[in-house]
Parts: sequence; structure tokens; C-alpha cells
Amino acid sequence: MAVPKIRFPGFTDDWEQRQLFEVAEFNPKSELPDEFEYVDLESVVGTEMISHRTETKGSAPSRAQRLAQTGDVFFQTVRPYQKNNYLFSKPDKNYVFSTGYAQMRPKIDTAFLMCFLQTDNFVKIVLDNCTGTSYPAINSNDLSRLYISLPDSKEEQHKIGEMIINLDNLITLHQRKCDDLKQLKKSMLQKMFPAEGKDVPEVRFPGFTGDWEQRKFSEIAQRESAAKKSSTDFPSVEYEDVVSEVGILNKDVRLKETQKTGIGFDGSQVLYGKLRPYLYNWLSPDFSGVAVGDWWVLKPVNIDKSFLFRLIQTEKFDDIANQSSGSKMPRADWNLLSNTEFMVPAEIEEERKIGQYFSDLDHLITLHQRKLDDLKMLKQALLQQMFV
Repeated sequence: MAVPKIRFPGFTDDWEQRQLFEVAEFNPKSELPDEFEYVDLESVVGTEMISHRTETKGSAPSRAQRLAQTGDVFFQTVRPYQKNNYLFSKPDKNYVFSTGYAQMRPKIDTAFLMCFLQTDNFVKIVLDNCTGTSYPAINSNDLSRLYISLPDSKEEQHKIGEMIINLDNLITLHQRKCDDLKQLKKSMLQKMFPAEGKDVPEVRFPGFTGDWEQRKFSEIAQRESAAKKSSTDFPSVEYEDVVSEVGILNKDVRLKETQKTGIGFDGSQVLYGKLRPYLYNWLSPDFSGVAVGDWWVLKPVNIDKSFLFRLIQTEKFDDIANQSSGSKMPRADWNLLSNTEFMVPAEIEEERKIGQYFSDLDHLITLHQRKLDDLKMLKQALLQQMFV
């Protein structure tokens, strides 16, 4: 029998194969409480429970049947490639899961079983035994007959499971931090720009008290239109190169080899994706290049560039941009936007402070997102190398 590529020191024995029904009791019978917290297939994302709702035995969906006990593992049997599986560690005795999950009460280390179920090799075997195409699914009986590779030592099982579960907890923490920062940004974009009918924003930096001014968008942003071919010194930027909603590049565009034609920019402008504006494609480049595709290249006019970059992310700008023409390929209407009036600070220093605040916030979001991505990659690597 094979052994994993990475092992904890002191463990040398071969691993063995056993069928899942040998290492866990499947869907144990239980009596539902009169009132409980129901967990359906949308309630678990990744390894985290993001929601649940209160139900009664009389009104609950017929699929509410799996009464959870501390240590139970719930495996998503519908579209298992999503890997939305949950280790129930709560002391509560009133959580009931949908029959869309296979409930396993482990006889081996709980964390080890949970982690094994997330490995790509196991998920592939599950998919090979699924029925259906749009919604591939496996029933609990077929799942229970599949094999698990595991060490005989419960201590080794525990060490492996504990490491991966701790990694999952770190991933969850960074995901929450990212989500909180994104929510803060959304909130501050509303509070640091005046609401409709107001002359000042709800939140301001100290020292600024004057009313903001109302100006047409065409008076603060000029559309560039000069065509230019991309090159090593003037790399092309396309939608696919930008992280939507964040406004950063996802690759080094200077490494592109294909020459393309678009609208030239020199780093003093802001790029706004006019095609399907609800996709939130925007960029504030600090280099010269060529915007290829459906971009507006906006040159700030008597306004701070960083403030303009935040203005195009506000709810008001977004609402107007989405009053677009076309249904399948909607595009923002320049005539409509250019004639729309927006509130702008009377002092450019206030513009700069607002722009800098959101730049710092974006930087924090990016740092946590990168850490999150690194942790997910580490987990993926360990799942491949610590399991057979």
C-alpha cells in the first residue's frame, strides 16, 4: 500500500484502504426536535456555514432530516465538485441538515475524514460515480462503498486533520476580513460622497467645512480617443487583465507578445469599462499603455485623478452607467453620463484625501486577498501531498 509524499516525523507504516461505511456510520436515524435550525445546500460555502434558518417539525421542508451531532461530517452529494462540506463542531443539538448532504458519524479521527473528503482524487472518484450532468449527484449508499486511504495510527490521522482544519480556520478569518473591508469600502463610498439633494457628505476629514460644487461630468472628465498600437513600452490593457471591483491588474501586461490597437493613455487618465458596466471594470494606471476594447479613457479636468477614480465607483455613477443601451451587450451611454451633474469638493486637497483613503483601503483588501489565495494554494498542495 502506498504512503503520502509528506508525513509527520515518526510515522512509517503503510496506509490501508477501507470502504467509507467501515469508518463512519451513514445517515444515523434520529428524532427531530419540534423546532430547529435548518441547513440547506446554500447554507455551506467551502467549509463554512454561512447561514441557517429556524424551522418547525410541522412546517420544515421534507428534505430536513439529518439531525447533527458534534463531530458529524456532512458531505454535499449534489454537485460535489463544489466541495461545500461541513464538519459540525457545535455543541448544539438542534441543527438539521438537508438530505442533499450525506451525514457521516466517524469511527476514525473526525478532522482526518473531513479533510480526506476534500481531496481532488476523492472528488474525482465521486464524480465518476455520480448520475446526471447539469446536477451530478451521488446517493449515500454508493458514496459509502467508496474507498478511503488512511493510516492505522489515530495519532497520525489526528495530526493531519488538525493541520488542515487549522488552515481552514485561517482561510475563513482572511475571507471574513476581506469581506468586511469590501463592505467598509462600499459603505464609505456612500458616506464620503454627498447623498442626493445634499451639499456635503455624511463623513468628512477634519478641517473641511465648505459646500461641495455641482458639476457636469463632461466638465471634470474628458474622453480620450487617439488610437495607438501596443508595444513593449505601451502594453495593452484588456478587460481580462483587470480584477473586477478591485481595479488592479492580474498579470504583468508588459509580457504580452501580441500587438493590438486601442486608445492610448499616458498614466494621467482613468480607465472605465463601458461594456456591461455592472461587471465593475476600472483601472487607474500609473504607466503608459493602450486600452483595448470597450474602455473609456478619462482625462481628469481640474480634478484630482484619484478622486475621479473613486467617483466612477460610486452608487450614483453606477446607477447612471447601467441605464445603458442594448440588452445582451449593454454599454454605458456617454451622452447621458457626460451631462449628469455630480458633487465635487471645492478644495482639491479634500479630493486628494478622499482618493488616498480609498487607495489605502484597496491596498489592505489586496493584501488580505493575496494572503487568502496563498493559504488556499497551500491547502490544495497539502491535500495532494499528505493524502494517498
